[in-house]
Amino acid sequence: MGTLRPLPVVDDHDTEGFFAAARRHELAIRMCSACGAVLHMPVAYCRQCGSWETTWQPVSGRGSLYSWTVVAHQVHPAFPVPYTLVLVELEDHPEARLVGAIGGRPALRAGQPMEVWFESVADDVVLPQWRPAPDEDGTAGDPHDT
Repeated sequence: MGTLRPLPVVDDHDTEGFFAAARRHELAIRMCSACGAVLHMPVAYCRQCGSWETTWQPVSGRGSLYSWTVVAHQVHPAFPVPYTLVLVELEDHPEARLVGAIGGRPALRAGQPMEVWFESVADDVVLPQWRPAPDEDGTAGDPHDT
């Protein structure tokens, strides 16, 4: 039996909509219903207009690679090294950036197109992850190449 993986709290008032969307294999961000501001990191009220009326809105699941780092020192037994943490700027809302993990040391470049995929990590826990999007010729390479 493998080491138990730490899991996020998926029923928190401020973030439960994100994880509920992920269980449906959708990527969603919190937005203000009054002024349309992106509320990221998710909060219950809008810092722009002060409204408490917010909703979780689906987004495309496409973005571009903003930054990344390779983790070479193992910090938890459930996460074997090396792996690469990526920060992806959303295509539809560039003011929002989301984190993901790719196994190994893939060849990456700033601005590289990325796409979301959904990793089931436990009963009722699904995490949005990121991988290089296919190029115009349909190839992206294996994100797990080292």
